[in-house]
Amino acid sequence: MKGLFDFSEVATYFFRKKDPNRKTNFNLRTMHTINKISILMFLAGIIYFVIKHW
Repeated sequence: MKGLFDFSEVATYFFRKKDPNRKTNFNLRTMHTINKISILMFLAGIIYFVIKHW
């Protein structure tokens, strides 16, 4: 059960430092940008749902 509620990877996803050894390209940057937007929209939806049904 401990692994189900481990949100450390999600929390650190926004604050990771860039790896200088990793090659970046447009597709990879776009994918990470879309992932960040989707995580923020999901969290905003959860907060809205909790406030609306409180």
